[in-house]
Amino acid sequence: MSGKSSWPELVGVMATAAATQIGHDRPDVAVEVLPPGAPLTPDYNDHRVRVFINLSAVVIQTPVIG
Repeated sequence: MSGKSSWPELVGVMATAAATQIGHDRPDVAVEVLPPGAPLTPDYNDHRVRVFINLSAVVIQTPVIG
């Protein structure tokens, strides 16, 4: 499925709202919400969107496919 691949408009948004929006836009991908210091695998996965948040659960980086 093709479609949106990044969500710059979600920077500054609460994690739950961001994950919901990504899931609505791209129901074919898994959304991973990652707090500071979470361990990461270096693999690219076109069925995943990582959402990086701060300690207040606010998105701090543009979520992208991969």
